[in-house]
Amino acid sequence: MDYINPKEVAGAMMTAAVNKSMLSVKDLLIRGALSGALLAISVTLANLATSQTSLSLIGAFVFPVGFVIIVILGLELVTGSFALVPLAWFEKKITGLAMLKNLFWVFAGNLIGSVLFAVMFWAASSDTGQSAQLGAIEQLLVSASEKKTIGYVQHGSAGLFSAFIKAILCNWMVCMGVVMSMTSKSTLGKILAAGIPIFIFFALGYEHAVVNMFVIPAGMMFGAQVSFADWWLYNQLIVTAGNIVGGLLFTGMAIYYTHSKKEDPLPSVN
Repeated sequence: MDYINPKEVAGAMMTAAVNKSMLSVKDLLIRGALSGALLAISVTLANLATSQTSLSLIGAFVFPVGFVIIVILGLELVTGSFALVPLAWFEKKITGLAMLKNLFWVFAGNLIGSVLFAVMFWAASSDTGQSAQLGAIEQLLVSASEKKTIGYVQHGSAGLFSAFIKAILCNWMVCMGVVMSMTSKSTLGKILAAGIPIFIFFALGYEHAVVNMFVIPAGMMFGAQVSFADWWLYNQLIVTAGNIVGGLLFTGMAIYYTHSKKEDPLPSVN
């Protein structure tokens, strides 16, 4: 059968975590950069769909394409690693240093790929800064960049806490996509299982650290009134922390520890 039951998935989660920790820095950077760029491409596609239909739900429907490519090709997304790699450390399968090495280099790779695509998209869309008129996609990026930073600051600590909660909710869904892709042996099954939770988070407007590695700097390139400090202090660091909590606590630990436990033997019947 195509379906893989949750108990087997728990084992697959641990295997994936250990395998991720064994990857070289070169592989982590390459796979991480590709993942960052693919999510950035998905954002531009979603913005195109939203601008053409005036329906954000249509944008959310097409956004998961980048994520499923990442899953199918075995690339590295730090938000997914937040749910898996620490589990291997908790279970003493890897060292704390190996865990930190994995998360650091995947984060760096995601950032490199996201910003690199942002520069390429800016160059392609603005004739390398020579075109003064912004298209619909670019306007959405500017608006999102400001909303995700100074928009939160305008509400003070309550706004920043809102960003943190949105990040928790986001990576809860994203990591559900990672784990659900393990419930199927077929490519089509993996695509459907991985894509559904991603559609949910994007449709609801939650905060994803790697998506923001593209959206905010791209918006800045197109004229958003956002500084580098605004990007990192009011979004990137807060959202990354929230993504760690959401992915690890609500998906990684919750799924693994409820399904990996040994079943008690059935009592004998006299």
